[in-house]
Amino acid sequence: MNILVSGAGVAGPALAYWLRRHGFTPTVVERAEQVREGGYAVDFRGEALDVLDRMGLLEEIRALDTEMGDAALMDADGQQYATLPAVIFAGDLEVLKGDVTRLLYEATRDDVEYVFGDSIATLEQDDTGVHVTFESGEPRTFELVVGADGLHSRTRALAFGPEEQFVRHLGIYTAIFSLDNYLGLRNTGHLYSVPGRAANIFSARNNTEARAALHFASEPLEYDWRDVEEHRRIVAERFADEGWQVPRLLREAAKASDFYFDANAQVKMDRWSTGRVVLLGDAGYCAAPTSGRGTSQALIGAYVLAGELAAAGGEHTAAFEAYEREMRGYVTEHQQAGREGAERFFMGTPTQEMLDMIAANAPEVSRAQVARLKTYRPAA
Repeated sequence: MNILVSGAGVAGPALAYWLRRHGFTPTVVERAEQVREGGYAVDFRGEALDVLDRMGLLEEIRALDTEMGDAALMDADGQQYATLPAVIFAGDLEVLKGDVTRLLYEATRDDVEYVFGDSIATLEQDDTGVHVTFESGEPRTFELVVGADGLHSRTRALAFGPEEQFVRHLGIYTAIFSLDNYLGLRNTGHLYSVPGRAANIFSARNNTEARAALHFASEPLEYDWRDVEEHRRIVAERFADEGWQVPRLLREAAKASDFYFDANAQVKMDRWSTGRVVLLGDAGYCAAPTSGRGTSQALIGAYVLAGELAAAGGEHTAAFEAYEREMRGYVTEHQQAGREGAERFFMGTPTQEMLDMIAANAPEVSRAQVARLKTYRPAA
């Protein structure tokens, strides 16, 4: 069975890995010219660690751990006034997203077809398959199509309808980019927050570089999500009068080659499949970065979807229904965490009472959740 997967982030290559294990033939198409670098650090907890272990990648992922320690909360004058324990913002394992996507690509590139620099233009389904045209390449037909192409999924728009029907804005915008570790941070970060705005700097890659993030509260904005220069202007305007390290961060943002900007938002859908097209990860059920669960959802969703297709012998209707039954409660829980995270995101200058409350509610790993994972055995 030939299956087209749109998107080479985390969900797409993870799905391709399991599809090959089960005897399917995946093709991954990606709009970018190569595997995307940059991005923030992502957390792995519970079942996601078990999936990585079953993929034989857990030790390689562990070797990429940021080993982030406690972070310093800073005021506008650059003085530290509190410490934020690492357990609050990191999972059992924290790795740069770019490192995760690169590792998943390297684990699959030898036996999976990747098509970079192209994307789906149209989809047309019938009883025999899905007829796909591309922005650049020749038309092809696949038995199934999986949209793993993120919050602004082209696959979702073509198969289900316009983005505004499904995307729910959580009131926060975030910019992320790489920069030199000019503060000399060592396995730590500095965080600055005022009502409605926040800035973070964390060391990365054994302290040889850093990642910065600028966040601001806003009602939904109208802009082209593909126009990076417009994104830089929006961020510069929102932080024009801010103190602390923000002026330096804006200068770094203006020249960063991996500058990324988007809304914190969720995708809410009644169904994740229609006919022979199904959605995976952020494309179908984004929980928002404020949940801290997006990458784990992508890995687990890929594992479950491929396993249900194998269990159903490739009969997609039954497989898609089983995939949704397995994942729906898990996704609902994580989306709730994303909404709660957005509500308390901007704390301003927290009191000790607030810090104690945050620490008391730090996420705990429930290994009992791992037992919910089915073991899908590869086809003989």
